[in-house]
Amino acid sequence: MHTFIKSMTLREFFVGQVPALSLSILIAELFYKFHSFTLECLAFLATWYSIDLLMSWAFKAWSRSPMKVDQTVE
Repeated sequence: MHTFIKSMTLREFFVGQVPALSLSILIAELFYKFHSFTLECLAFLATWYSIDLLMSWAFKAWSRSPMKVDQTVE
């Protein structure tokens, strides 16, 4: 975990990980009631990984899409 955090810039952490982490915590608190800390922790980590993966795919797709800067209607 320490290596993971040190490998990111502060901006990358706040833009990429904080939203995914926050959403994962919310989902875990609302839906994961396994009565086992280990199972809930693993489910939380899997959720965080999945949300982070989906967000990174979305950012890549969004950054690759052609921007239409100026479209004037005549």
